[in-house]
Amino acid sequence: MKFARIVFLIAGIYGLLIIAPLFVAEGVINATTPPAITHPEYYYGFAGVTLAWQVLFLLIARDPARYRNIMLVAALEKASGIVFIALVLLHRSPPSMLIGIVDVMLGILFLIAYSRTAENKGQQTAVAHS
Repeated sequence: MKFARIVFLIAGIYGLLIIAPLFVAEGVINATTPPAITHPEYYYGFAGVTLAWQVLFLLIARDPARYRNIMLVAALEKASGIVFIALVLLHRSPPSMLIGIVDVMLGILFLIAYSRTAENKGQQTAVAHS
């Protein structure tokens, strides 16, 4: 349980620190990473949905056993990092998009947390029946 709490807490805090600034960074991104954002609805839609996921990670961190099944969906969300890596390898995105490696690593940690939470859940059940 402790492992899952730590993993999801770190993921949530890290994500909030990375995603929240996007809400005030559109101008900077337009100036430093051409071409300019032409569809702000996609940009802010991505930022909003992604920010909501970070809050969900913090919720999972509070009670991993209760939200265990959501961990699998959280790992799926982190699989999007594979796309970033593939785009860099295909020379369709800049090397800075290799930040997707962090998402892939977190997704793997989410799966490990899911597995360990099941082990702990079984141990708790065994102790309760003793």
